[in-house]
Amino acid sequence: MKPTFTKLDEAPREYQGFTNLDEGESIFFARELEHVKSKTYDIKFPFLKARLIFPLDFSTNAGAETITYEQFDQVGMAKIISNYADDLPRADVKGKEFTSRVRTIASSYGYNYDEVQAAKMAGKPLVTRKANAAKRAHMVLENKIAFFGDATHNLQGFLTNPNIQEVIIPADGVGASKTFASKVTTPDLIIRDITSMFTAVHDVSKGVEVADTMLLPLNQWNLIANTPRLAGSDKSVLDWAMSNNPHMKDLVWVDEMKGSGAGGTDKMVVYRRDADAITMEIPSEFKQLPVQEKGLEYVVPTHHRFGGVLIYYPLSVAFADGI
Repeated sequence: MKPTFTKLDEAPREYQGFTNLDEGESIFFARELEHVKSKTYDIKFPFLKARLIFPLDFSTNAGAETITYEQFDQVGMAKIISNYADDLPRADVKGKEFTSRVRTIASSYGYNYDEVQAAKMAGKPLVTRKANAAKRAHMVLENKIAFFGDATHNLQGFLTNPNIQEVIIPADGVGASKTFASKVTTPDLIIRDITSMFTAVHDVSKGVEVADTMLLPLNQWNLIANTPRLAGSDKSVLDWAMSNNPHMKDLVWVDEMKGSGAGGTDKMVVYRRDADAITMEIPSEFKQLPVQEKGLEYVVPTHHRFGGVLIYYPLSVAFADGI
């Protein structure tokens, strides 16, 4: 005969419907009820755009320590002469050489035998993930140098080239500001600023250079994409800029334009996106070198060679700060 209790909490646990479990058993049952998704939700990183917006050049030998290119200029004049004249003016060519460094970017990753066996058992591509992490480290550094250079190692960056021209944007927005946000109620001012960048490249180069690409920070890109050209119009400032600057092929938002101007202000840049004017130099792509055994660990060195961004015709590029 079972004993009776006036209250459930007065009864021993076996009469309350409980079963005593030790710690190991509790964990076992908890895992039995757990669903582990096959998809992994990896940490996301900013998108790297340097390889998309700069023409790439892989032609330099991987063993080169420098990249040198030559530039020739034609000089001289002609004039109308009389018969038997012997004072004919001379025409000639003169040349210059420009040299840039090539540097090695390296990283590594490692694993041991037990980690590989455990990864196989769990069905996880451990080695592939580590290799991808090493490649990402290379690409992050390459992207940074492509935009900002590396003065310590004499690598030129797109935004740090000393010879590209600056365009001064009028400070006639609300509060005497240059920013697009301060001019949003007067879209014509933003359109003028955008157009002035392309005009500057044309004018300074005397019509030789025609810029075809503009880079903006994301906030400014969104602003012009969502600001009507005229009240009630379904055509945005961005649409108008693209359709009314006949040489503009692309208007791209790039994270590196944010805060990279003087005093931490935002920047916009226009340039001729052509391998004859600018190249991103990659003598050797990312490689994984032979595995090195160190005790119980296997280390894989990774390597690639990079020469920065070369601007052959600085007048094909212009920038403005403070937008």
